[in-house]
Amino acid sequence: MKGASRILSALPLVLSAALAAAAEYSVEAVRYGTIPKFPLSGLVVGAPESEKLDIPLVFWIIRGGGRNILLDAGFHRAGWKEKFGVADFLRPDEAVRQAGVDPAAITDIVLSHLHWDHAGGVDLFPQAVVWLQKAEYAYYTAEAWQPGGQHGGIDPEDLVVLLRRNTQGKLRLIDGDDREILPGIRVFTGARHTFASQYLRIDGDPPVVLASDNCYLYRNLETRTPIPTFSPADREDNLKALDRMIGLAGARERVVPGHDPLIFSRFPSKGRVARIR
Repeated sequence: MKGASRILSALPLVLSAALAAAAEYSVEAVRYGTIPKFPLSGLVVGAPESEKLDIPLVFWIIRGGGRNILLDAGFHRAGWKEKFGVADFLRPDEAVRQAGVDPAAITDIVLSHLHWDHAGGVDLFPQAVVWLQKAEYAYYTAEAWQPGGQHGGIDPEDLVVLLRRNTQGKLRLIDGDDREILPGIRVFTGARHTFASQYLRIDGDPPVVLASDNCYLYRNLETRTPIPTFSPADREDNLKALDRMIGLAGARERVVPGHDPLIFSRFPSKGRVARIR
């Protein structure tokens, strides 16, 4: 009986390992719009004010293990499109459809952070379970709107959507760094783009790190220059996070930044989609 008990107690670990091994994920970047002539100084600390770059608005589709996962969900509210002069816009659910996935079949959305261009499309995928850092949710639904709080780039309507998703039992709050949220997919914190932004490492051969806005451009990695962060005091933490991303990916070229047009030339691309793996 004791031997049988030990076998039964080990089953969850065995099953978890088997699921992780079975979940060999494909990874694609989807460009759903462009912000023309974005100031490079808003992406790379110390960059000349005069330099501009047409930056893609991107989310990622991760498929495998019976799941269709989004890292970030884009946006669709007109006010942000007008404010930032977004060009070549395709609503995220239609962009997902063009990439070969029914929007109703999206099972999970991992939000790297709550800025408008990453969290503004959650309501387009009503079946999805949303994954978000607990501290990010707590800060932007409360303290950020109190005197002294910071809520630049946060849309209150997106917070209402998340509150509703929570009441439906479809919000998962992640408590901290280095957490496996799905087989073979781990989240990491510390880059401090927002109050508690996160990024993903996706296991496989080879592994891939999707940085989202915790690293805007390849230039941040290649020159080891931080992004503008939640506060200037967080920039050293961002540099440490860039180094950590490279270590987690096993190579600098397997870290994918959040807004670099080079994504669509460094990886095989067709239309709006770049195949990362």
